[in-house]
Amino acid sequence: MLGNLKQGCLTVAKSAGLFHLASSSPLRNARVLVLGYHGVALEDEHRWDPCLYLSPQTFRSRMEALKRNRCNVLSLADALRLSKAGQLPERAAVLTFDDGTYDFYKVAWPILKEFGYPATLYLTTYYVDFQYPVTPGIWRYMLWKTKASTVNAGGIVGKDVTFDLTTAAGRAGALWEITSFADSEKMEAEERNALSAKLAGTLGLEFDSLCERRLVQLLRPEEIRRIAQDGISVQMHMHYHSTPLVREAFIKNLEANRERIATITASEPTHFCYPSGHHRPEFVTWLRASGVQSATTCDLGLLSPSTDPLLIPRFIDTSTSSDVAFESWIVGVGALVSRVGALVPHA
Repeated sequence: MLGNLKQGCLTVAKSAGLFHLASSSPLRNARVLVLGYHGVALEDEHRWDPCLYLSPQTFRSRMEALKRNRCNVLSLADALRLSKAGQLPERAAVLTFDDGTYDFYKVAWPILKEFGYPATLYLTTYYVDFQYPVTPGIWRYMLWKTKASTVNAGGIVGKDVTFDLTTAAGRAGALWEITSFADSEKMEAEERNALSAKLAGTLGLEFDSLCERRLVQLLRPEEIRRIAQDGISVQMHMHYHSTPLVREAFIKNLEANRERIATITASEPTHFCYPSGHHRPEFVTWLRASGVQSATTCDLGLLSPSTDPLLIPRFIDTSTSSDVAFESWIVGVGALVSRVGALVPHA
């Protein structure tokens, strides 16, 4: 109900010309809209997980909205520099993509080139050198994709258990069982891939076909090198997609990521994105000491000159965001509504 009310208010505000007024306001034009994306579907991933994936059609419509609203899409480095100098162009925006899955190369990158938009790709690197679907993501996809209602998973998790796959809760429980088993066995990439193949067989899915179609797979080194040479800024997102709470483990994960990216792209990465948006004050301290210049979060907001560059907010665009909600953020109304909403006490 609250979502429908907000949607209606935004539609009325746009019809009344408030979007147009806001787009030229000091509130909007002294700030940068940093957009965050995770995936643009190769096939049906946007139906599987609409909070992570957009359809190619929706992604294209977002880029068209940026163009229609005369946004100045900047590189992350330029946006930080111009923001600090107080020299931002009107309606400044930055495009960022997390993880580095193959769909960026196959679907998103050609669209970006068509519009002439720069982008930053935050790459996690552990699976870059393995031609395997990433776990646990592929497990979650297969549990959703299967036509089976229930399966006996004794051959998967080493104990007699039946997965009920008819509900989201049942699939979440199945994923927990599989992930817990893999973690308890300290499985590395090859063993996890064998487990993926076994799960696919149990679920009645063709695992080789999933692999050939590159679903839930990371970019290969030659693909990373190609997009970097074409101007995509490839930056850090940890070697393993996690943020260890112990400093030594955190730095080790970060430096392995930095080294692998530098080796592939022949360029030293200096920007970072917190995996899953998880950040703590000590992470900021560790990143700053490691020479990291900026770090993006999943916190909602606009980048202003007073923003800590290691705590940059973003609008994470998903299939669940309506066209009018997306446009409200382009012009600055979305940020204002978000700020007002945060100040309103909840019953």
